[in-house]
Order: sequence, then structure tokens, then C-alpha cells
Amino acid sequence: MDSASLVNVAALLGYGGFTVVWLYIAGLLIFLLGLMASIALHELGHLIPAKKFGIRVTQYMVGFGPTLWSRRRGETEYGIKWIPFGGYIRMIGMLPPRPEDEPGKLRRASTGPFQGLIDTAREAALEEIRPGDENRVFYRKPWWQKVIIMAGGPAMNFVLAFILFAVVLMGFGVATEQTVVAEVPQCVKTEQAARENPECTPSDPLSPAAEAGLRPGDRVVSVAGRPVSDWDELSRAIRAEQAGPVQIGIERDGKPLTLTANLIAQERESLDKPGTYEIVGYLGISPKVEIQRQDLGAVVAHMGDLTARTAVALVNLPQKMVGVWEAAFSGEERDRDGPIGVVGAGRIGGEVAALDIPVENKIAFFVNLLAGFNLAVGMFNLIPLLPLDGGHIAGGLWEGLKRGFARITRRPMPGHVDIAKALPLTYAMALIMIVMAGLLMYADLVNPVRLTD
Repeated sequence: MDSASLVNVAALLGYGGFTVVWLYIAGLLIFLLGLMASIALHELGHLIPAKKFGIRVTQYMVGFGPTLWSRRRGETEYGIKWIPFGGYIRMIGMLPPRPEDEPGKLRRASTGPFQGLIDTAREAALEEIRPGDENRVFYRKPWWQKVIIMAGGPAMNFVLAFILFAVVLMGFGVATEQTVVAEVPQCVKTEQAARENPECTPSDPLSPAAEAGLRPGDRVVSVAGRPVSDWDELSRAIRAEQAGPVQIGIERDGKPLTLTANLIAQERESLDKPGTYEIVGYLGISPKVEIQRQDLGAVVAHMGDLTARTAVALVNLPQKMVGVWEAAFSGEERDRDGPIGVVGAGRIGGEVAALDIPVENKIAFFVNLLAGFNLAVGMFNLIPLLPLDGGHIAGGLWEGLKRGFARITRRPMPGHVDIAKALPLTYAMALIMIVMAGLLMYADLVNPVRLTD
């Protein structure tokens, strides 16, 4: 066990004993089980259409490495392997034979290391084909069937993410900040003064909210005559007013009131550009937080927003990985919004399981964590590079485009797209992915992302 894990365990023992440690371990195991279930469903998204279109599938495996358990059903071996960080199905005939291997054509000698590599891979693929399998190979299938088969895995991740997000938002609900006042500070202090003495003293000026007469339980309905319906609108309206008097419309005990608050200018973090600060108007109230169940439209909007943000994160992934490298080897602070690996996500699951919070909150967090994982896996697999699913989808679409053009122009129908020619790039991408996974695993061990400081 690494030193960071020992610190975690020691801290856990400090506020709950061995029971909390077991909860931490249980959180790790629960996340791994959810991870394996997600992988199994991803591969099922490939398996079902592959069998539907008549392709012979020899293996359906969850995990990598040595086989832990397997059983054969018909022509397919189903099993679980020891390393639960991936999975695959094995379809025969993923690579087409060389054109010169067709009857009536001369066979040329292989030259160059890359050509030899490609030929070896072709021969290995051809060895799986038995007599009678000629029309059950992947490369002979129509382009649209190839696209459906390879898109089935990411599609399953997206469907699973949507269902899990719906469970969280519609079943458990989300914490929503209301325009109801929860707390009114009596005075205004600088950060340094608050650290030295958080209590108000006679020399401290009253907060604008306290001076205006706002009380906990008041519902703010307007700022400077403009209606506000949620906390974001209220906060932005207050900030936009800057310093000076402003009319605050409230409801108190069901009755409308108008108060005048003399806002002050304070430096606050920007709502639109986190990490940057600006001078804004300050009132001095905190919102009441309520758990509200959302409707299906909110789930769709949430899924769309996270999909867009995940796409941006994938574009910025190389830059983010530089930050992971610096955090792993230079001791810099880990970016909470940066990428984390399976090990890091599992550790977060363990921390949540050990927290002293209601069980339903823990369940909601785990469901939300798995939903985000499935969304990220689905998006990552759509990158149009081999060996990812997106590379095969791109190959199928390119084949369909070429055949459609040939049909329109009445030219001879082109052959199947030969993805074997991209094997050198495929192996290079696979190596990069292995290095990235190793870097994330190391960073998650020595400098993990933590829920709390």
C-alpha cells in the first residue's frame, strides 16, 4: 500500500475505526463492480448486432489478462479476465486478405517492417476462418452493418449514462439553491480579519443585507424591479448593480415587501470565468438549499451539457495530460477538473463510502459517478482513430461513401476498406493509450484527486 493510502486509512481510523475502513474498501469494490458491468454492456452493444448480422463471434470477454472464468455457449466463449479495466469481443475476419491472395493474381513478396507486420496480422486473422465462414466474416459485411456493430458499444454507454443520470435527477433529485434566504451575516469582514476573528465586533460594519433588514426565510422575488426566479439570476442581478442603493423585493410570511439595501463593492470570483476575480456588488445573503426531483427535460439538458463539456475535455486532453505528468512527478496540485483513471475514480468511490453522510447520498454519488464514466467512455471511443470504435466507424463510413460515389457515377464497385494498412498507426495509438493509462494510474496513486482538502 502506498503512503497516500496509509494516510487515508489512518484518517479513516481517526473518525470511525475499522468499520469506516471496511466502508472505504466496499466503495472501491462497488465501483469496480459497476465498472465491470458497464464494460460488459459496452461489449454487449457490439455482440448483439454482430450476431444479428451473422458474424461468427468466438469470444466475449470482460477484462484483460489471464482468464478467471469462462464458459462456451454455442460458438462463443463467454468469460471474465483478471484485469477489470476493459473488454472485447473477437469477430472473425476483421482484416481482409491481400488483393494478390485472390485467385488469378500474383502474390508479391513482403518488403519492409511495416508490410511484414501487416501480413502477419492478416495471416492471423485468416487462420480463424473455417470452411463455410466465407460470408460470416466482418470485412465482407455491408458498410452500414459495420457501422452499426462498432457504434453499438458507445451507444450502449450513452444509453446507460442517460438512464443513470435519470435515476439521479428524477429519483434522488439534486440540491437546488433557492431565492429563499438561509443566513444573513451581521457584519462584513475581510478574509484576513475573518481568519483572525470570525465573530462580529462593534467596529465591523453591518452587512448590506442585515442593514436593510433581510431575515432568514425571506424569499427574494426581484432586484431593482427586475424579477428573479432562481439563485443564479439573483446572484447575477446583485453583482450587476455594483455598489449603491438598490430596491430588493421580497416575500415575508406570504406578504410582499420592498427593502432598500446599500450594496458595497467586493472582489469575488467570476461566475463565467472560474479562477478570475472581479469587483461586483455585494449584498451578503446565502441561499436555502432544497433537494428537488427533476423532469425528463432536465435530464436531456444535463446530458447535452455534459456531452458538450466532455467533447471539449477530449480536445484538451493532451494539454491536461501534461498537467497530470507535472502533478505526478513535480508534486504540483492535481487539477480537480482534469482527467482521472479508473484507480482514481475507485479511490473517490471509497472516500464517499466512508463519509458520514446519508446512505441515499452515497448511492446517488455512485450512480452519478458511473453515469459520468459511461459518458466519457462512449465519447472517447468515438474518436475516429484505430483501435478505437470510432476508427472502425470511420472506415465503414468511408467505404459507404466510396461505394455510393461509384454507384452514382456508374464506376466499378470498389473493394472493402482495408484497415490493415492502418495497423502501424493503430499500434502507435495503442502504445500511447497504454502510456496514458499508466500515467493516470501512477498519478492517482501518488497524487490523487481528493474530494476534500
